[in-house]
Amino acid sequence: MPTTLMGLDRAREIYSDRSQRAKELRRNGKKITGYICLYPVIEMITAADSVPYRIFGDLREPITKADSHMATVVCSFMRSCLDIGLKGRYDFLDGVVFAHVCDVTCMIPGIWRQTIPTKYTHFIDTPHTLHPSSREYFRTLLDDFRVTLEAYTGVKLTPERLKKAIQLHNTQRALVRELYEMKKPDPPLLSGVETLIVLKTIMSLPVEEGNNLLREVIQEVKTRHNTLTKKKARLLVWGSVLDDTAFIDMIESLDANVVIDDTCVGSRAYFNDVPMTSNPMDGLAQYYLSDIKCPRTVKEAEHGGKRKDYKADLEARFGYLKEYTRDWNVNGVILQSLRYCDGHGYEVPGLKDYFEDLGLPSIYLEHDYSVAALAPLRTRVQGLTEIIG
Repeated sequence: MPTTLMGLDRAREIYSDRSQRAKELRRNGKKITGYICLYPVIEMITAADSVPYRIFGDLREPITKADSHMATVVCSFMRSCLDIGLKGRYDFLDGVVFAHVCDVTCMIPGIWRQTIPTKYTHFIDTPHTLHPSSREYFRTLLDDFRVTLEAYTGVKLTPERLKKAIQLHNTQRALVRELYEMKKPDPPLLSGVETLIVLKTIMSLPVEEGNNLLREVIQEVKTRHNTLTKKKARLLVWGSVLDDTAFIDMIESLDANVVIDDTCVGSRAYFNDVPMTSNPMDGLAQYYLSDIKCPRTVKEAEHGGKRKDYKADLEARFGYLKEYTRDWNVNGVILQSLRYCDGHGYEVPGLKDYFEDLGLPSIYLEHDYSVAALAPLRTRVQGLTEIIG
């Protein structure tokens, strides 16, 4: 359906019904390829002339069908993604790509193949370590992915096509970083809720269309009268997937602005570029195995055979967060994780120690993937804002 909306209004329109634009594109002959989490290599999907479409659950939809296939004591976000698929809400996807993010995501591909009719499914068994053997193995996995993707789309993934796709996605990353720059002033020029709306929207669009939307939003924010207010708390939000504005809205309804994040629907996908290498597959392998900052990959300090140093390991794993807190003038941290998300949950003790050494107050919030789970958390966030002087 044609629209005259631009910038933030256009982003809000797409956010309210993400599938509508994808269905329009599919009616016009585009293949739509879904993916879960950050680790499926979306540049390769773009290079194959398909639209990468990020699969999310629905915080506001009770999980009913997925419980017939998965235990209830596993990640509610992944269960919700499957549940939405089983209810037919992803029937516009031509294919789906999965990656080894955690043990639960390894369960989804087999169930999806058996229960949800999709022409193409592929699973990338992304390693969890950065050893030389892991890098070599991952590179072969991407070659396997390329072969199946070419068969599925009928498009040859030449180095030229891959390089063009990498450039387009790196442009998107640069535009998102520019968006985050506008959150540095006090008060920020862009709210945390608006940021999430824009990022979730561009994960629903072809990369060039998303880049145009980002340019519109940046220009709009630069020129509009800032309606945001200066608040006591300038917060960093870290943790597992936040794909609904309800959580951020709860925080920003208090005396707090979310000025920076480290989540997989936030900065993680955009604060590093894919290296431009002579063989573009090498740059993609480097980025998706090593450069995305997520707890699912084990990153330790080099000890040179000496006794391990706890603080050196913390710096190796979390040093980039010190830069975030400095550059965005953060004075408090919310660590949050979905219940049963072991990858993020195991990082919390080390993170609390790290932020304590930086002199920053922090709280840890564990929650279910539902709107009802947010209400009890409000009081704890309010307590954090009161601690901040």
